[in-house]
Amino acid sequence: MYDEILIPTDGSAGMARVSDHALGLAALCGATVHAIYVVDEQAYVTVPDDARDRVRDALEQDGLSATKTIAQRALERNLDVVREVRWGDPAVAIIAYALENDIDLIVMGTRGKTGFERYLLGSVAEKVVRVSPIPVVTVRVGDHQELASEIHELIGT
Repeated sequence: MYDEILIPTDGSAGMARVSDHALGLAALCGATVHAIYVVDEQAYVTVPDDARDRVRDALEQDGLSATKTIAQRALERNLDVVREVRWGDPAVAIIAYALENDIDLIVMGTRGKTGFERYLLGSVAEKVVRVSPIPVVTVRVGDHQELASEIHELIGT
């Protein structure tokens, strides 16, 4: 069913939960895992010229490290893995990569921001879900205590 699964990563601690889910699916399907890290070029534009090369190298290393973490976890499960670091608008780059590489499923994290905070900050996951012609699974990441509290509020316990 899924031969190619894409895991966009930002390198955060919450990605362990996302990659566990994606790698479990990949193992069940015998899929190749693709790990992608996208450096948001909009944030990079404000870097002063004299620091640009150092910042670019640091951001590139962050991306290599983040994708390496997923690759190591995939290899521990005997899964094939492809790594990529791209520059650009994260949502656009994720969808472009997925289309270019015949991805069957995108599995990505979401912080579950709502209301004004989501309006101000936007959400890469939300944009990908709205625009992607490829199925997207989102995995909620964040503080487990906070998540449990939100669930209890919703169900009234």
